[in-house]
Amino acid sequence: MRIGIIGGGAIARLVLEHIRDGALGAVQVVALAGRSAQSRGKALAGAFGVPFVVGLEALAAAKPEAVVEAASHEAVREFGEGLLGRGIAFVALSGGALCDDALRDRLERAAARHRSLLYVPSGGIGGLDALKAACLAGADEVGIAVTKPPVAWKGIPYVEQLGVDLDGMQAATVLFEGSAREGVPHFPANVNIAAVLSMAGIGFDRTRLKVVADPALKFNTHFIVIRGRTGRIDIKFESVAMPENPKTSMLACFSALAAIRELGRSTRYGS
Repeated sequence: MRIGIIGGGAIARLVLEHIRDGALGAVQVVALAGRSAQSRGKALAGAFGVPFVVGLEALAAAKPEAVVEAASHEAVREFGEGLLGRGIAFVALSGGALCDDALRDRLERAAARHRSLLYVPSGGIGGLDALKAACLAGADEVGIAVTKPPVAWKGIPYVEQLGVDLDGMQAATVLFEGSAREGVPHFPANVNIAAVLSMAGIGFDRTRLKVVADPALKFNTHFIVIRGRTGRIDIKFESVAMPENPKTSMLACFSALAAIRELGRSTRYGS
């Protein structure tokens, strides 16, 4: 399989390492794309001997069968529709961008019209197959609490505006509580999982999101609750953060690898 990668961070590096080592089978990276010539992905591409390109047209010209977005909400907006419109599968790891209904509608229409695949992996959570089944039967409540150590919430404008002292925090502090629709855009690099949960379940407006900074935590911890006709489901994830990026859990990074493996398979188990 010929794939392209958008991004130059921890996930892109992990994908390149595993492809180099043969862990994902017969996969070839034909291009690593950035949004400008100053992208940090340029150095990463050079380190792995992968062509570095800038922009949609150059990426499409490399003729990938699928492209993995591991960059940002902005990258989903810039690349998604154009790639899907060319019949190229698009794996969006920054699923929070699809909180924008108009954008999601354009991408879904492009995928349907050109028989391409829009794939949003589960990221740092699981249980989405059970969620889908519960929602088909009738779900009354779906919620997620995203709880991480204070360092994971640094550098986020919304948190800075709250005036919270992340360095001196002594007790768990709620940074946001409300609908996923309202909360996801405030944390573009931290709560993409809430977007995935919303899209797989009862939508952004009905899915409840709680964001917490907790100095007592060692792991990024997520709590999911689903209640409805099929019963009650409570799921807890305690995830090790990536050493180079505490905002991202290791599980989310390996979810990207699992997504690439799924693209080339004719058999699937679960979702």
